[in-house]
Amino acid sequence: MSDARQFCPRCGDPVARPDDADLPGGARDPDAILCDDCYFEDFELVDAPERIEVLVCSQCGAVQRGNRWVDVDAEDYTDIAIDETAESLGVHVDAREVTWGVEPEQVDQNTIRMHATFTGFIRDTPLQEEVTVPVYIARGTCDRCGRIAGDYWNALVQVRGTNRTPTTEEMDRAETIAREYIAEREATGDRNAFITSAKRGDSGLNLKISANQMGEAIAHRIVREFGGSVSAAETLTTEDGDGNELYRVTFVARLPEFTPGDVVDFDDGDGPVLVTSAHGNLKGVRVETGERYEASHEEGIAPDGRKLGDRADVEQTTLVAVEDDRAVQVLDPETFESKTVPRPDYMHADATEVPVLRSRAGLHVLPTEDADV
Repeated sequence: MSDARQFCPRCGDPVARPDDADLPGGARDPDAILCDDCYFEDFELVDAPERIEVLVCSQCGAVQRGNRWVDVDAEDYTDIAIDETAESLGVHVDAREVTWGVEPEQVDQNTIRMHATFTGFIRDTPLQEEVTVPVYIARGTCDRCGRIAGDYWNALVQVRGTNRTPTTEEMDRAETIAREYIAEREATGDRNAFITSAKRGDSGLNLKISANQMGEAIAHRIVREFGGSVSAAETLTTEDGDGNELYRVTFVARLPEFTPGDVVDFDDGDGPVLVTSAHGNLKGVRVETGERYEASHEEGIAPDGRKLGDRADVEQTTLVAVEDDRAVQVLDPETFESKTVPRPDYMHADATEVPVLRSRAGLHVLPTEDADV
């Protein structure tokens, strides 16, 4: 029977022989046969660098890790320092049940001293070790912010109206749609998603977008909400290192000429139409009869028409009398004379006041804001 004990090669004291020393692939670590006193003499529970330097983008707060920039969910640089310290510290492979805590000390604006305490078990012996690592915060500019500052873009999204300038509300909403889309891409970790600029002019809104695919998606989202159409035009800008042609693309989100709330005369003999939807074929209701209206395929998405006004021009006036099923008398809000006008189906017979639009074509009774038309 072989002796289960051997001697420490450093001090000569007897030590217990490792159970797996004779097994194939057993312990080969030369320190494994040292006695506890000699083993712990040079033992380090934690491997810590002398200092850590973190490069942070001064614009967006992204952290450089290796050759790439990473967006971090940190409230301040202390959170970043803790994360970087955790990434940089190493614990001895034989340690068990290791726990650790860290106490940051803000030395100055760019230096945080990290006091870390580790506990664990080695050879069934409890150990505790404290290390202090200074973390230096350096500031720079990430690739993404550098591109934005340099006016880098590949797609231009132009929000335009048909025979009109988009309203302030439409441009506000279009810009919000674009920023929401970019935020969705950023949430997936796409650091190449950004809006370089959003500028408004006499013709409408211009959005410079980082990538063509994103510009196209934004233009279609805008049209999906407002109606209209998207067109695209390419411009060759340069070639990449492999000789591939690179293009910038201008996407025009053309909003409909008429929008919900407009009263339009299509000169078809059936009276003006209050537009209720500009999605797909234009839809609305006839303000003289209350009948539903939808542009036919032959007429196109939006047929030619003349805008008489919109809900912003509506005034409340007195209903003087109901003449019959098709006509009522109302008080002209400008001349205060009684005028006979068509009675649409959506007008309540017991109403005392009605909303009217005054145009060159006369007075038109419109449905109330909450009417289901």
